[in-house]
Amino acid sequence: MVYTQHGMERRLAVLVAFFVFLAPMAQVALAACPPDLDGDGQVGGGDLASLLASWGSPAGDITGDGATDGADLTSLLSQWGSMCPGKDIIPYELAGTTLLAAPWFTPVDVVLQSQMAMAAVDANRLQGLSGGSYPLYVVADRNGDDWQANTDLHDLRGTPQLWAVNPGGRAANMVEVLNTGLLDIAGGGNLFMGLGVDLVLDVDGSGTLTPGDVIDGMDRAGMVVSRNPVLAGPFAASTLSTYTASGATSGFTTSRLWYPTAIQSMAPQPLIVISHGNGHQYSWYDFLGTHLASWGYIVISHQNNTVPGIETASTTTLQHTNAIIGQMNTVAAGAIANRIDTSRIGWIGHSRGGEGVARAYDRLVDGTYTPTNYGAEDIGVVISIAPTDFLGSASANPHGVPYMLLYGAADGDVCGCPDNDIADSFNLYERATGWRCSTYIHGADHNDFNCCGFEDFAGPSGTAIGRTEAQEVQKAQMLAALQSRLRGDVGADEFLWRQDQSLKIPQFAATTTIVREFDPNGAQDQVVENFQTNTAVTQSSSGGAVSVVNTYLGEGLLQDANTAFTWVSSDAFNGAVRGRTSDTERSGVFSWADDSTIHWELLPALADQSDQSDQTHLSVRLAQGPRHTYTVTLAGPCNAAFRLVDANGQSATLSINAYGQGVQRPYLRTGYGTGAGWQSEMETFRLPLSDFAEQNAALDLSALVAVELLTGPSHGANVGRLQIDDLLFTRP
Repeated sequence: MVYTQHGMERRLAVLVAFFVFLAPMAQVALAACPPDLDGDGQVGGGDLASLLASWGSPAGDITGDGATDGADLTSLLSQWGSMCPGKDIIPYELAGTTLLAAPWFTPVDVVLQSQMAMAAVDANRLQGLSGGSYPLYVVADRNGDDWQANTDLHDLRGTPQLWAVNPGGRAANMVEVLNTGLLDIAGGGNLFMGLGVDLVLDVDGSGTLTPGDVIDGMDRAGMVVSRNPVLAGPFAASTLSTYTASGATSGFTTSRLWYPTAIQSMAPQPLIVISHGNGHQYSWYDFLGTHLASWGYIVISHQNNTVPGIETASTTTLQHTNAIIGQMNTVAAGAIANRIDTSRIGWIGHSRGGEGVARAYDRLVDGTYTPTNYGAEDIGVVISIAPTDFLGSASANPHGVPYMLLYGAADGDVCGCPDNDIADSFNLYERATGWRCSTYIHGADHNDFNCCGFEDFAGPSGTAIGRTEAQEVQKAQMLAALQSRLRGDVGADEFLWRQDQSLKIPQFAATTTIVREFDPNGAQDQVVENFQTNTAVTQSSSGGAVSVVNTYLGEGLLQDANTAFTWVSSDAFNGAVRGRTSDTERSGVFSWADDSTIHWELLPALADQSDQSDQTHLSVRLAQGPRHTYTVTLAGPCNAAFRLVDANGQSATLSINAYGQGVQRPYLRTGYGTGAGWQSEMETFRLPLSDFAEQNAALDLSALVAVELLTGPSHGANVGRLQIDDLLFTRP
């Protein structure tokens, strides 16, 4: 999707503010979006510049009185930020999903094939559409070049639907688009999770994409109709129960292989290597190997030398990866000959194996291990399941490789305990500096993620979700991460960050709680506050002033300062077992018992701070403070709101609970002191900037001056204690 910009010339800011003040006093009749003087389909800075350049002449006459004057300027400003059919094709996010609270509808990229797809349009912004009826087409996805070469509209449903656009915003203009089960997603050997489609509102009814039409999907798919990632993929899978890896450590040479049965009719595919944990067996991952092979991957699970420690475990991962590449033409009687894409390798490790795969990548980066058949640049993603942290900051380090953490809150082995750094899996996640995501599952234990390990459940009675449920989540989340990083599948990422209330996989029990973190760490991200620099609480890491009203705000290392989870005022980061003293990841923490505000200034002198018109989301990660008095009092999810403010004093506010359930209550596990509540559960919230703009069409995303976090009775939770980190503007 392409987010529509509504920029403004900064040198005109004072004049604009003056006339915005005057605009409500004028009574001017407006035709369908006449202020669009530059024909770009929206009313913004370009139109204002055109009007001022033609002041006193008929050229910019909007009101029809024969001259360009104050009446025309007032008319333009009264429609500031709106969009309308004009001389250009209008990019707009049509596809989305309904919400349980304002803004009631939000744009998303993904809908499950079993679900009904939705679309909505804001007639307050696309003012020329109100009152009309237009054909809505669902067409096969094309990129910009393809659209230029072929503008014909052919609806995948057979015929387009007629959409009557009402006055008002998206809530007044939501429609069901299609029963997604009717689409042939698997056709043509599709290796992606879904089928990309574009949505086109054919304003002129021409049956072609022409200027004035509205499109969702000009440069990327407007919507992806996705297969269910829990279910088997489109390919039959074959298994070789054992083979011997040449060159592996003596006693640790056996491995198992899974692959698509029809692999020889396919292009070379990514290689996935599974490295088990201490006391585990390479044969315990049939459920995962078969699942991934059905989605087109070549998978091995190998004997892992874990008893001596992490270094030897990393060595067997490195050796077996090298061996299968070298032996692919002969193993399984040549079944996978020449079919491993050696430039797309994914490593999955469990427990000591989970730390081992991170260490293996660290050794490639450091140059202390040099395989003959691949290099660090060929590792496309590393996934750790409940990893240990024996080696610490420098060595158990994923660096910039895409990294995923899968972890159970009821883990009785790698427990996330405050007295033992070795048992803290989130340490590795916090060290990852590239694309990263985590999936933390309430009620899952250490061995739920393999077939046969003993049960080490350590959570509250009645909260165990069991091996079958945990593995359903495991299959879906791992597949999404692999698809995203190894295949560039645009339909994958939303499974890694949207809350279950927004993107619900039917196989997941309604009672299963999944807490997700997601950070693309993209070069285009604009960080407002990550607490890594400018460590005084009065200045953000991006340089702006920070002020608070009715709240305590502190910052420091994401590390519990003692060996218990009992709340004490001297331990601001109680429960944050996310790093050693040698780690550097910091965050903020705050609490409230009344309406409160944290205000982050954006510096207008720095365009990359104030101009967010090219970004798509405001992203932040939050966690409730375990066992804090306010967390105990709240006894449930915590709601808060974010407000954007521009240079003209325009603002818009969104509550995070509109997108799910707010910040999750900590898992009520006991031990390590008094009370209930386990380690900090950071959760990512991504608020679409278009939703802020729909709340207030006058909000200028190119001239923002502040981001504010609002808490207290007026915005959700009466009391609360939250940890906060990575407040930034981002895009896919």
